[in-house]
Amino acid sequence: MKDDSKIKVLPGLVKIFIITISDRYARVQGNTHRILAIPSTFTLYKFAEFILESFNFNFDHCFGFYDNLKNIYNSNEGYELFKDIGEESDFKSVKKNKIDIVFDSIGKKMCFMFDYGDEWRFIVELKDEIEVSNTKHYPKVIESKGKAPKQYQNYNEDY
Repeated sequence: MKDDSKIKVLPGLVKIFIITISDRYARVQGNTHRILAIPSTFTLYKFAEFILESFNFNFDHCFGFYDNLKNIYNSNEGYELFKDIGEESDFKSVKKNKIDIVFDSIGKKMCFMFDYGDEWRFIVELKDEIEVSNTKHYPKVIESKGKAPKQYQNYNEDY
């Protein structure tokens, strides 16, 4: 287990992530992706909210981050909203854990699972870290490639 007391958060540190949509076997779906610049002090909860915003999804379901890209249920490391809302969970909180602790090395990947019914899966990879003079202009989308899928494919406006 990592000793979190030795980790020092640097002011102005921004982490650069590439987010791609995948299927349940961690195969990337098409070439749609987002490159996001996120302050290292963001919680996983705020990070999830911004990921979904970048894909034009509503922030309206439970979610989690898992280290097993192909089978989230066999993950050794995981963070779930279930933990924060009082549901049973074997994993840690998304509201109490920050990305600087979770994404602690360049190249680290996790599966971001959103909406356990529809099972939207995103591969989240830390690509870089940069020092910026002012973090107030973050988070931001650095690159948006491809059209985001519709969150609700069969949604009927009249329903």
